[in-house]
Amino acid sequence: MATTTDPVPGAGTRTGQGLADTFIPADAERGTGRFPLRTTLMGVVGSVLVLIASFGAAGVLVHDPVLSQGPLSWIRYGHGKVLMTGLLYAGFGLVVWAWVRLGRYVLAGLIGARPVVIAALSWMAPLLVAPPLFTRDVYSYLGQGAQLLHGLDPYAYGPAALDTLPTVVENVHPLWQTTPAPYGPLFLWISQHIVGATGENMIAGVIATRLVLLVGLAAVLWALPKLVRRLGGNLAVTMWLAVASPMMVIHLVGGPHNDLLMLGFLAVGVLLALERKHALAIGLVTVGMLIKPTAAIALPFLVWIWANHLPREHSLFRRFVTAVTPSLGIFGAVFVAGTWASLGSFNLGWFAGLSAPQIIVNWLNFPSGVGEAVHTLVKTIVDVPPGPFIDVARGLGWLALAAIAVRQWWLARNGDANTTVFRMGVALLTVAIFAPPTLPWYLTWGFLVLALFRWKRTHLAAVVGISVFLVLVYYPTGEQSLYHWWFVVGVVAASLYAAASLLKPDPLGLVAAWRRRDVRNPELPLSSPTSRSTR
Repeated sequence: MATTTDPVPGAGTRTGQGLADTFIPADAERGTGRFPLRTTLMGVVGSVLVLIASFGAAGVLVHDPVLSQGPLSWIRYGHGKVLMTGLLYAGFGLVVWAWVRLGRYVLAGLIGARPVVIAALSWMAPLLVAPPLFTRDVYSYLGQGAQLLHGLDPYAYGPAALDTLPTVVENVHPLWQTTPAPYGPLFLWISQHIVGATGENMIAGVIATRLVLLVGLAAVLWALPKLVRRLGGNLAVTMWLAVASPMMVIHLVGGPHNDLLMLGFLAVGVLLALERKHALAIGLVTVGMLIKPTAAIALPFLVWIWANHLPREHSLFRRFVTAVTPSLGIFGAVFVAGTWASLGSFNLGWFAGLSAPQIIVNWLNFPSGVGEAVHTLVKTIVDVPPGPFIDVARGLGWLALAAIAVRQWWLARNGDANTTVFRMGVALLTVAIFAPPTLPWYLTWGFLVLALFRWKRTHLAAVVGISVFLVLVYYPTGEQSLYHWWFVVGVVAASLYAAASLLKPDPLGLVAAWRRRDVRNPELPLSSPTSRSTR
């Protein structure tokens, strides 16, 4: 029988404590049918607080038609903005708290996948109408779509070159005003039609972009259960890790980011490959590449899946040639047709645009961080510019990336589907970390794929900490906080606490200490019968 209160870990079912250092098995999901209402509502309250505060503290419009003037304009400036920023962080804290509590119920086997999805969707819903959260990328999407709409090649010019739709252009981040688009032609076509429908109404443009990107979320939700059944993971854990996480709720939906749409095509494509519908799988992942080029990393692994589905009496080389030949043909046909249909010509300028994001330099990208660290050490002796150090480190990083990605692909050659998909996830994660730049939401590429497998609890706790960190290292306005070191220390502390909380509620005993004494009679504990009788 369903209940309207949260289940208590360890009550009426096994807690799985013996699995603390082992992989969570695929059959661990035996939910009791209880719905974690209080935890879900906690996340909803947090999400609503984020929504309210976002109108003053997030990636707001330069000239807001509602809030730039009038009685509410104070929330955008000075103390009002500080107040809204604090409120937004409080709301985010509630969302994280709810997510961690939900994770404990999942790991205890008390709830299944359905409550996790319901909770995640309820946390996303308020954010559909919020200003962009922890980013301003959506304004770049609209600016580049406006360029295509008005006949200006977005792969040759930045939005600043557009002499129409000034409201759209002015909201693009200064860094991207003169930068060509780094996205696939199909996504620019989508953005073009969004701007064509919404014009200079930026609020409608942001909301419409989110709604379109939800197609990717729907595809992910459809594909994940089938993928988990084939790959031996635990569906509740997968949904908690891939769908309910702050990386999905705050970054991909709240952002929003076009990675969500690409991941939808990727997830469905991998599923079709496992179902031996190889031609369709290659075609769909190529479509995902036309949205965001990262999807191309998955294509060589899909070739191995195809090859390993062929009769084993043939040699590996023959099976590979048999699989790669039609794969190249399908890729080429979809790529050419998709590019032509999106742009009206076979414009390959977007390959040059792929290098545009490399103007972002920060230590979140591993090679860039190494280069900056070496420069800092050298600078203590001699004053030299950082550029050469970063360039050399990035060059070495590209070599390391190529070596790791090729190795993962080669190790998948004789593996089963599980091995191939797992190594695909590792390769996607490696690209996010080693290829400059590394932006926080890029790690969702690998997280989504790797979430399909069994996880150790300690590893899940690490993902909690990483997820919280990757949201907080950017300010709600979309500006990075990576060099504000005291702030980063606080972010690391919050992330570690969240990670520890997955394994042990209230790991520092803060809540227990607060509850230990009765406010009116500190000699009596709150739980004592005498204390209750005096209330």
